[in-house]
Amino acid sequence: MMKPDIMPEDQPFTLSTLPPGRAQKRLALAVMLAFLGVLLILAGGLSNIQLRRIDSFVPAYGMAMFVNDMITAVLLFNQFAILRSCAILAISTGYLFTALMLVPWMLVFPGAFAPAGLLGTGLQSTDWLNAVRYAGFPTFVIAYTLLKGVNSPKRLWEGSVGATILSSVAMTSAVVCSVTVLAIVGDAYLPRIMLDPVYFSTFALYLAGCLILWNAIALTLLWIRQRSVLDLWLMAVVCAYAIEIYLVSYPGLARFSAGWYAGRVFGFVSSILVLIVLLHEITTLYAQLHRAVLAQRREREARLMTGDAVSASIAHEIKQPLTTIKASANAGLNWLDRGEPELDRARDALRRVVTAGDRADALVENIRTHFRMGVRPRTSLDINDVIRGALTVVGDKLRTNRIAVRADLNERLPRIRGEQIQLQQVLVNLIGNAIDSMATGDGERLLSIRSEVHQSRYVMVSVQDTGKGLEPGTDDRIFNPMFTTKEDGMGMGLAICRSIIGAHEGEISVTPHKGPGAIFHFTVPFDPGSAS
Repeated sequence: MMKPDIMPEDQPFTLSTLPPGRAQKRLALAVMLAFLGVLLILAGGLSNIQLRRIDSFVPAYGMAMFVNDMITAVLLFNQFAILRSCAILAISTGYLFTALMLVPWMLVFPGAFAPAGLLGTGLQSTDWLNAVRYAGFPTFVIAYTLLKGVNSPKRLWEGSVGATILSSVAMTSAVVCSVTVLAIVGDAYLPRIMLDPVYFSTFALYLAGCLILWNAIALTLLWIRQRSVLDLWLMAVVCAYAIEIYLVSYPGLARFSAGWYAGRVFGFVSSILVLIVLLHEITTLYAQLHRAVLAQRREREARLMTGDAVSASIAHEIKQPLTTIKASANAGLNWLDRGEPELDRARDALRRVVTAGDRADALVENIRTHFRMGVRPRTSLDINDVIRGALTVVGDKLRTNRIAVRADLNERLPRIRGEQIQLQQVLVNLIGNAIDSMATGDGERLLSIRSEVHQSRYVMVSVQDTGKGLEPGTDDRIFNPMFTTKEDGMGMGLAICRSIIGAHEGEISVTPHKGPGAIFHFTVPFDPGSAS
């Protein structure tokens, strides 16, 4: 129905503090225009039609109004318990007052529960109780309007909020009981509103005019000091109250006319307006709470996932250079342990240890950079040099698994702008996966790498293998963190690759091959400063 505006974090999200947006204003205006339209239709001869008397209508109307006003009062008292606002306390008490005043009005109404009404009342008590109700609500609205923005001394709320609410309920109940007793006991002395159980006197017109004027004053003050959604809809309620008073009193000067019944319908509508808005507010707050809880849960899971991702990334990326270090160190020891040590080959093995150590150090720094916010250093690169560097890193693994390499590199490619270690890390991951896929099969073992121009402004690198290929249904999930098809896999390699390529403003994808194996592609945009 309404979309709430975005408020500062320190501003309570309640009807009494939330300023009305354009949608709320339009909706409230539409409701009040509809009220006036119905009034214009009923204000003519239609409202003077005398309808059949339905005695059960009064208890049904009274009970519906009582329930609506009581629920609204309870919800507003709850807002008072949160905001500790004198204005909210005043309007809450106003709704409580109108609800409680309906009880004696129903009991003394002629024909509702007894032919002459209960409690031994006279002819005037019913309408004077109704007049007090009509005058009471705008009085509380005026008090609410004047008290808005008034900061009460803290000592006023040092006691229990529950005690304050109970005191308000007790005083309101006492006032209602006192008014009821005075109306019943002094019935003979009250000015005559009723000529008989059906028809009004002309004095009723003057009284109704005064009540409408009092509601107009409340409406004017609300208009002048309108600040919140609650103010907006209280204006609609006061407007409906004034229309109800007019329709009940003026047309026909009689009960049970078409105007009298229509006025009671307006009264019922006025009792549900703020209630509906309050229920909408509760639903909105519940939805926001639900989303906040889910967001908090996702944030907690994301933090755990990030920690797992960092540790898994380190383990995944460091494993390869450590393997190289171990193999090269063992080879160097073997060359030195011979009867006649081969020092040149031992030196080569030790150089590979140093190279692998430098690569491990670069990978650790790259992972730290990857998970650290900020701009990462980029340089102008030749993607073919990155490919050759990656093939050198995995050279021993390719030879160990007897895998042939076919490199179809376009030497006229424009340069790209990127971080060399990261892009090399992507290629080492893709080549390593291809090697693992082909190492378990008995067929042809061929690794194909291709570089080419893609869509006029990207360089695309393709890594194709002749291994077992992708399992059905894994195309969409293979780049997800912690998803793996290997028994000893960590599920982080391809997720890291996607993150790195995404940071380079490119894309990575996989295409199942018609024959054995799969093809992985990634794109990186041209360096704007390089020559075409």
